[in-house]
Amino acid sequence: YNSVAILQALARRLVLRPSHRLLTVRSIATRAMAPQTFPPEVEEAKSLICDLCLNLYNQGAVSGTGGGISIKPHPDFIVMAPSGVQKERMQPDDMFVLDAKGEVVHTPAAKPPPARPPKLSECSPLFMSAYELRNAGAVIHSHSMWCVLATLLEPDASEFKITHVEMIKGLEGHGFYDTLTVPIIENTARECELTDRLRQAIADYPRTNAVLVRRHGVYVWGKDWIHAKTQAECYDYLFQAAVEMRRLGLDHARAPAPAALPAPNGAANGHSHAAGGEPAAKRPRISGVAPGAQLPTAIVLDIEGTVAPISYVAETMFGFAKSHTRTHLEASYASEETQADIAAIREQAAQDGAVVPEAGAGKAAVIEGVCAWVMAAIAADRKVGALKQLQGHVWRAGFESGALRAELFRDVPDALTEWRRAGLKTYIYSSGSREAQRLFFGHTQVGDLRPYLSGFFDTTSGAKGDKASYADIAASIGADHPSQLLFATDVLAEAQAAVAAGWRAVLVSRPGNKPLPEGHGFRVITAMTDLLL
Repeated sequence: YNSVAILQALARRLVLRPSHRLLTVRSIATRAMAPQTFPPEVEEAKSLICDLCLNLYNQGAVSGTGGGISIKPHPDFIVMAPSGVQKERMQPDDMFVLDAKGEVVHTPAAKPPPARPPKLSECSPLFMSAYELRNAGAVIHSHSMWCVLATLLEPDASEFKITHVEMIKGLEGHGFYDTLTVPIIENTARECELTDRLRQAIADYPRTNAVLVRRHGVYVWGKDWIHAKTQAECYDYLFQAAVEMRRLGLDHARAPAPAALPAPNGAANGHSHAAGGEPAAKRPRISGVAPGAQLPTAIVLDIEGTVAPISYVAETMFGFAKSHTRTHLEASYASEETQADIAAIREQAAQDGAVVPEAGAGKAAVIEGVCAWVMAAIAADRKVGALKQLQGHVWRAGFESGALRAELFRDVPDALTEWRRAGLKTYIYSSGSREAQRLFFGHTQVGDLRPYLSGFFDTTSGAKGDKASYADIAASIGADHPSQLLFATDVLAEAQAAVAAGWRAVLVSRPGNKPLPEGHGFRVITAMTDLLL
């Protein structure tokens, strides 16, 4: 009893930050006195960690007693593998049990030599960071060779990047076309000293489920052990892919380059094949398109009802703007950007016969006036620049935080990929601002599709129902003749305006679109993959 009392007295003098909490002497002394019965999920997690560590050992991720895993199988308890033991030989009775705050509530009994005394992993405060900041259900720490090498591809980089690799789809919130970004933090002499850096990286990269540690390893988490294991395997695959791609001279962080355009009129390097020169490069075939078919120089697409469901734009995006406009204005009121947005809305409101108070009326009155005008404009589905500009800034915050992910029809990514491979340029023309368009295609459910697009046009080029708007866009694209441009839209008046400007146009019929009028005279498609047929 006196020994325990002395240990407890010593422990009370230790000052530990909550985020750096390690196994304390008090924990050892107190828990050793009172064995505890845990819920069945906790006992099951002990066995599960043994199986998972054996699996990780066989993959080379936890050799030499390094690495580890912890699972939170119950809201009140966390099971954690010990430190300094052969991970492939662990038994359920080797596990530590912590409470939800990271305090040890069960220390495993010591085993006879040559076994080492039980020691809680120095990873514990790092594991706790993922539980506290991401509500994780399991955390894996790997020393895989691939994750170590991935941190050395760019020795001074603070991020690892890779794109256009299938396994990216296995990571939460990511698609094939995404550029996966994983933060890299610098190593320290002791693992527990990494905690502040890890917590900062978790805060700075809300879309990641992993943090790399240079020359050391990686921490990966998930909502449960299955999710964490899947994420860890996908990340390790991608780290290996990047290392191997670099060895082959390939840039894993860059989207594949588009195909080179063939020389015009069958010429190659200024000489025709008929004249005895080398044959011109052949334009890659597009599925279903007959050889020799007259293809457009460029394709221009509408967004709403053409490449994306009307319901997503009208309900999800406009709904987000409606519910977040006030918060956005209050948080950024003093910024130049927001003041410019307010000034534009004040000017538009005056043209409408409405009033938005001047700055002298005070922040609350101005915001109230702006919000009232915005809600009325959204309800009327107005396509005015002042509204689109503010909406674009509200949406930016949503897309960058992951709260918004653009929803495209399933045929769109494949079509964009095929068109670019064939050397065709694709542009967007929408009533939404160009910034909003870039955000939309940069954060789709399949990833970042902006590399497949050559430019964006909005109503600064003119109203979509005006012939002159299409003439202006044709000049901006640099088409030799407007008939080289093909426009796809779900709105008859827009197709008619494009044709009046000399373009080709098709109408798009999608689920949720309004029925097209009879006798319109345009070809109708139901998928972008049919556009060039």
